[in-house]
Amino acid sequence: MDHPKLAKEILNLVGGKENVQSLTHCATRLRFVLNNNKRADAKKLEQTPGVLKVVVGGGQFQVVIGNDVSEVYKHIDKEGGFANKEAAQGNDVQKTSLTSKIFSVISGSLSPLIPVFAGAGLVKALLIVLERLGWIAVDSSTYAILAAAGNSVFYFLPILLGVTIARVYNVSSFVAAAIGAALLEPSFTALGTTGGSTSFLGIPVPLLDYASSVFPMFIAVSLYAVLERFLKRIIHKNLQLFAVPFISLVIMVPLTTILIGPFGVYVGQWIGVAVNFLINANPVIAGAILGGVWFFVVLLGLHWAVVPIIMSNLATGNGDVIVPLLAPSSAAAMGIALGVFLKTRDKDLKALGGSTFLSGILSGVTEPIMYGIILRYRKTLIYLIIAAAVGGAVEGALGVKLIAFNFFVNIFTLPAQSPVLYFVIGLLVSLALAAILPLLFGYDTDNKATPAVAHTEHPAEALAPQQSETIVLSPLSGRVIGLEQVEDAVFSSESMGKGIAIEPDKGVLVSPIDGKVAVTVGSSHAIAVRGEDGVEVLMHIGIDTVKLKGRHFSQKVSEGDTVRKGDVLIEFDVEGIKAEGYKLTTPIVITNTHEFRDIRIAASQGPIQPLQELLKISKQE
Repeated sequence: MDHPKLAKEILNLVGGKENVQSLTHCATRLRFVLNNNKRADAKKLEQTPGVLKVVVGGGQFQVVIGNDVSEVYKHIDKEGGFANKEAAQGNDVQKTSLTSKIFSVISGSLSPLIPVFAGAGLVKALLIVLERLGWIAVDSSTYAILAAAGNSVFYFLPILLGVTIARVYNVSSFVAAAIGAALLEPSFTALGTTGGSTSFLGIPVPLLDYASSVFPMFIAVSLYAVLERFLKRIIHKNLQLFAVPFISLVIMVPLTTILIGPFGVYVGQWIGVAVNFLINANPVIAGAILGGVWFFVVLLGLHWAVVPIIMSNLATGNGDVIVPLLAPSSAAAMGIALGVFLKTRDKDLKALGGSTFLSGILSGVTEPIMYGIILRYRKTLIYLIIAAAVGGAVEGALGVKLIAFNFFVNIFTLPAQSPVLYFVIGLLVSLALAAILPLLFGYDTDNKATPAVAHTEHPAEALAPQQSETIVLSPLSGRVIGLEQVEDAVFSSESMGKGIAIEPDKGVLVSPIDGKVAVTVGSSHAIAVRGEDGVEVLMHIGIDTVKLKGRHFSQKVSEGDTVRKGDVLIEFDVEGIKAEGYKLTTPIVITNTHEFRDIRIAASQGPIQPLQELLKISKQE
């Protein structure tokens, strides 16, 4: 690989150095923050030799390179000096930067809560089923206790959002949670029984219901973050421990109740009314449009912006009409996976189609289908749009509503919609149509977006005549899971290469083969070892752990060091990483997959110890 040439091509295709606000890299990808993403040519980038994939979302323009990412980064940084570059100040820059920051805050704040939303939503759905079957009485204590489990997350949402939003801004999550708690504190909520308003130092205070509210906390904590940083600049360090929280609460709680809270509530209501008005005006057309475009919304990472609107709709008690119109897009993706599974004769593609279809049905997660099939076989994208639009129109015509929060479409969350039967009809229409179209017209095997391979500078090392098979041992103690279960589409889609993943239970990563350390990163969360026979093994500890910037990681070797099986490569603090909200799922992939005839899983899913057999790699014949 010609690193300088590739670096120049990438820099040119992202819009030149003047379009780059900042640039960092992790173990596999360049992470650009661009002044204007529209100036970048993602299509040409994906077709550039040496680039595996382009992922745009969460305020970042990510270019996946593979093991050579650090070398490419050095040449790009040499050209642009991004390590020390200050963000540009033009009007276009500020506008784009603000948009990126907004979506980044929404995504970072809501994504940690989605699992508990889903769990609590299932509890509420279970209660609906039990009540309708006559197995539980609404006035029973059993119902009340289960209802508390299902409602608590949503009722106290301002407190939970205070924690997650504060973590995004890197300010005190406890003070932010206290601001949210103040809106739900009994003495404050009791004021609502005396009328529609009260006063604070003679200033009118509207009395509103902040339970389950979303927008007020985004505004309040954003302002609190500014206030905390200001106070820490002007208050002596020895006084900050008590002075900063004291002043923050005294200022932010009254300000939130007087101005921020009411404004946030009204904004949420206005947006919800506008969206619902458009849907109610012509639900069939609205369903077709929303269903058809939802795939692209998710792909761009903009789907988080819809969650506050959905939560606001549910808080009114009338249900949400948005989610049922979006759900057929997920069903259509599952249908694509099923259709490709039934159509293809390729063993690996059939396995991918079957496994991702079942995963989608059971969990509602469709990213592996998105990156593993739809973006590789572009013809299927047309099928998905058609099927999702038809299903969305059906859902709109049938008047389905979401009655308990759910952002995932799977067999367990169906009772969250009403009427359930009508909702299922819309999903089946999408799924069936999306599965039939590939069977009738094919899935276009000649039009792959990105080859699921990585590149190496040492192709000669891929062949070792004295051995026909290489054994890669487990580098960790923990639990083995399939690569498709990894919550990072670049790995789960096998774009980085074939392999497996481990959920570690101990913080020691050892070398799985004899060889040399080929790749290290400054944040110490990932490392690659190139075996004596050319096998390149990448081990990436955790999901998005690059954001920890080396905290909780201790690298024991350097790039170029010779290592043997069992040598300690990295030590990491399992509990410390988890406490900061990151998952430790560790993909272990063969980045030069294309140089070998076959890569087989040697370990069954479940517990594993270090140096047990993990992968078996057969040479090219």
